[in-house]
Amino acid sequence: MKTPIYVAGVAMTPFGRHEGSMQDLAQRAVQGALVDAGIEAEAVEAYYAANVFGGMVLGQVLLRDLGVTGPAIYNVENACASGATGVHLACHALEAGRYDTVVVLGAEQLTTLGGGALPLQRNDYMTEMFARAGLTLPSVYAMRATRYLHEFGVDPQALAEVAVKNRRHGTLNPYAQARSAVSVDDVMNSRMVFDPLTLLQCCPSAVDGAAALVLTTRRPAQRAKPVRVLASVVQSGKQDVGTEDILAAEITARAAQLAYREAGVTPADIDMIELHDAFTIAELIYYNALGLCERGEAHELLRSGATALGGRVPVNPSGGLLAKGHPLGATGVAQMVEAVWQLEGRAGERQIAHASIALTQCTGGGIAGVDHAASAVHILGH
Repeated sequence: MKTPIYVAGVAMTPFGRHEGSMQDLAQRAVQGALVDAGIEAEAVEAYYAANVFGGMVLGQVLLRDLGVTGPAIYNVENACASGATGVHLACHALEAGRYDTVVVLGAEQLTTLGGGALPLQRNDYMTEMFARAGLTLPSVYAMRATRYLHEFGVDPQALAEVAVKNRRHGTLNPYAQARSAVSVDDVMNSRMVFDPLTLLQCCPSAVDGAAALVLTTRRPAQRAKPVRVLASVVQSGKQDVGTEDILAAEITARAAQLAYREAGVTPADIDMIELHDAFTIAELIYYNALGLCERGEAHELLRSGATALGGRVPVNPSGGLLAKGHPLGATGVAQMVEAVWQLEGRAGERQIAHASIALTQCTGGGIAGVDHAASAVHILGH
C-alpha cells in the first residue's frame, strides 16, 4: 500500500519587489510553514531548497540564520519546475521511509537581474545560436500563439481574455504582485512585446518571493481532513523528430496522464488547477494537454466561464503567473500553497466551493529539439 504523504503546513510571502534579502524571504516562508504545521524546526529531518539563479549551496545559505545547520539540505534546480521538482524528490524520500517530516522551500529574487526577458539556457549550443538570432521566450510563445490563432481561426482577443480572467482573480489574492483588474482593451493596447503577445499577456519578470511546505508521513493532528499528495510526477522532454507540433505540449500531456493514473482520478474529477501561465497562450495550450478539452477548443472553454472562479474547474484562482508573478524557484511550491488553501477552505474571497481535488502543473526550461526540459504535475486531495 502506498505511504500517505500529508501537507502539514504551508506558507508563502507576497510576490513582488522586496527590499530585503532572499534570506529574509526564505526564512519567512519556512517559519510560516512550521507554525502552520504546529511543529518546531527540530522535527524536520531534511530540507529541499529550490532556486534557479541564486548560486551554489543556496539552501544552506538561506537556512543558516534560522539555525538549520546539520540536517540534510538538498539544492534543487530544474528551471521553472524547480519548486515542483523539489516536492517530487521529497515525496520519493518520504515514500521510501528515509524521512518522516521534511520541508520544501522555493525562493527567488529576480529583481536583482534588472528585469526584461530571462536568459535562455546558456550551455546548449543551439539555444545560444537562437539567442544570437534574437529568439527569446516571448518570441517562442508568440509563435505558438500565432499558430493557434491561425489554425483554429480565432481572433487575438481570445488571448487577452486569459489575462483578464487571471488578473481578475489576482485582485482577490493579497499575495499577488498585480492586484488590479484589466479589460480586454487594456490588454490589447498594452505595449507589444512580440506579436501577437502584448505586455499584459506576459508574466512579470521582475519579482521576488518564497514559499514553503511541510510534508510528512505522520497524519497531522491539527487537521480534521488533512491534504494529501495523491500523485507526484516529473517528466523530461522527448527529442523532436521531424516537424514539431508547437501546440501539443506533449511533455505536460504525458506527465498529466501519469499523474491521473497514479491518483486514480480523471480530468473530470479535478476541482481546481494552478497551471504555468507564463504567457496567455500557455494557459490555452495546457487546457488541452491536461485533458480539459479537445484540441482547438481551449478558447471556447475559456469563453464559457468554466475556468473562471464560479465555473466548473477554476484555473489559476490565485491569479496565476500573469497576476501573482513568477519567481522561478518559488512558483511550483506556491502553486501547491494555493491548492492547499483552497482544499482546506482558507482561500478567502477567492475560495472555491466544495473543492476536494486540486492539480498543479509547472513546466521549465527550453532547450533545442525538445518540447520543454521538464514538466511537473501534482494532484492533491483529502
